[in-house]
Amino acid sequence: MGWGNPFKEVANSKPLFLAIYATVIFGILVSSFYVLSAVFSSSGSFSSVTLSTSAASDAGRLPLDRPSNDSHIKEADAVPEPTSQPQSKLLKPIWEVPPPGSKIPHLKSFKLTKELVQQRVKNNVVVVTFGNFAFMDFILTWVKHLTDLGVDNLLVGAMDTKLLEALYWKGIPVFDMGSHMSTIDVGWGSPTFHKMGREKVILIDSILPFGFELLMCDTDMVWLKDPLPYLARFPEADVLTSTDQVAPTVFDDRLDVWQQTGAAYNIGIFHWRPTDSSKKLAKEWKEMLLADETIWDQNGFNEIIRRQLGPSVDEDSGLVYAYDGNLKLGLLPVSIFCSGHTYFIQAIYEQLKLEPYAVHTTFQYAGTEGKRHRLREAKVFYDPPEYYDSPGGFLIFKPSIPKSLLLDGKHNVESHFTLVNYQIKQIRTALAIASLLNRTLVMPPLWCRLDRLWFGHPGVLVGTLTRQPFICPLDHVFEVNVMLREFPEEEMGPKINFREYSFFENPLLPQKVKESWLDVHLCQEGSQGCQVSNATSRAGVLKFPKRSTEETFKTIFSSFMDVKVIHFSSMQDAFLGFTDKKWEEKFRNRMKRYVGIWCCVEDHTPGHIYYDMYWDEKPGWKPIPPQTPQEDHPPW
Repeated sequence: MGWGNPFKEVANSKPLFLAIYATVIFGILVSSFYVLSAVFSSSGSFSSVTLSTSAASDAGRLPLDRPSNDSHIKEADAVPEPTSQPQSKLLKPIWEVPPPGSKIPHLKSFKLTKELVQQRVKNNVVVVTFGNFAFMDFILTWVKHLTDLGVDNLLVGAMDTKLLEALYWKGIPVFDMGSHMSTIDVGWGSPTFHKMGREKVILIDSILPFGFELLMCDTDMVWLKDPLPYLARFPEADVLTSTDQVAPTVFDDRLDVWQQTGAAYNIGIFHWRPTDSSKKLAKEWKEMLLADETIWDQNGFNEIIRRQLGPSVDEDSGLVYAYDGNLKLGLLPVSIFCSGHTYFIQAIYEQLKLEPYAVHTTFQYAGTEGKRHRLREAKVFYDPPEYYDSPGGFLIFKPSIPKSLLLDGKHNVESHFTLVNYQIKQIRTALAIASLLNRTLVMPPLWCRLDRLWFGHPGVLVGTLTRQPFICPLDHVFEVNVMLREFPEEEMGPKINFREYSFFENPLLPQKVKESWLDVHLCQEGSQGCQVSNATSRAGVLKFPKRSTEETFKTIFSSFMDVKVIHFSSMQDAFLGFTDKKWEEKFRNRMKRYVGIWCCVEDHTPGHIYYDMYWDEKPGWKPIPPQTPQEDHPPW
């Protein structure tokens, strides 16, 4: 007896057929709803389903006039369903703080185990950073950028218990690295710094055997776009790493050309798949560093992985055989996985109309404070609310720069210093007025004609896309770490707070600050309407005489202490000088330490040239390197 066609038979009874049909369709819809609901609740979005849906989601967030980097993504490149490892179906929400009155679990429960990592894994990938309490604000910024992008499969390694506890109470997934490090900033190149590097390698070597893909990041970088779809485009890669390359080798979103990348591979951003080759590499790298404490982790990585380099894996992927001849390596493009140079100096992504995935604060000066200020200038650092509402209010001014200083003549040491010195003088005046009025100075954008590096160069590096002139980071000229340092007031006078030039463009700035504003127009005393008065025009503009005294400033602006922002039309000839000579001496002692060096001229040792805050008081001052060892010191 054969099986008949039940659908044909049912169809002969039309009412019954329609009823069954409706029931089946309803069941499918209900099942689909629950499936999609489960996916959405576990990820916060549909980005974890496939690469193509994630790419569409990302594209939906792009400005209409900006191209996407996803042009090379094809349906065949979708993230494969992981088969080797069980997945955490529902990740605990990040930023969900523990219940009030609860106690933190025992330290043992934060030990790094496969089970702990698995709780944060999605599509077999986990994103990890680590640090000590000194980098708490960097870590919070790192986490917030990822969660804002819908990436919640992350973990933070705590190198001290103070950080571990702080992150736990903020609802951030954290594990104990057992490092028992100091909670303070250790400083680049110090023995403790090298210890942190070894901890990174130990961490990689510990996680890879768990069978999960690992995206390892330094804390001094931020994610600007979800990188996981991009990394999934190269499923054959054992390791994908960022580099210190400054000249781009590609002008789209392909991997950088390994044959043209001579700079160091930078281990601040790199992705590892748990293959035999990558696990072998991690183990050898760890053993190298543990055997010699003087080796910098990045140097060790470069030495090992370049032991063999080439040939290409194929014609299209951009991958190269490296290390033992079996490991497949890919170099993340510097135009969109940016260093401090390709992002802040060249802005390659902007020139090539690409969307950056990340910025790592390399190629910078002034230590950790310089890194933080760079990210603030880019408006990608998250500060607490009080940062945006200083108690004494803010002072801002419109800088005046003649076009000739920016564009005329050759871009050389002389024209660079002429431009920068012109701005330094105005900033010096603004700092004096900010000190008088107890206000926080919002620095102006700083224009440079030459790049700053650690070695002699022709002004800008050959092959880079550095534009001249360009807005340079504050740490190219000013010692940001010194400006933030606490000095004895009896020697240096009161501290002068400052903010980044992009401060008023930051969306975190409260409306009450934006709306409390006084425009001050400098005028020539004796001209019409220009007299010493606190009376403002109907438009809320105060006319204020040039070359006013300390007493005049204090008297007039004492009437505007409740105004959040005082905006000067210029700083040229705004202030006659301090009446109190002791105050003047303290201020000068402080100012002399605020500026650093430019580096460096070629064919001269040393090649650096000191900036001088009081260059204009020294007749015949010229920008030349120290000619003798006795001259090699700051101008104080």
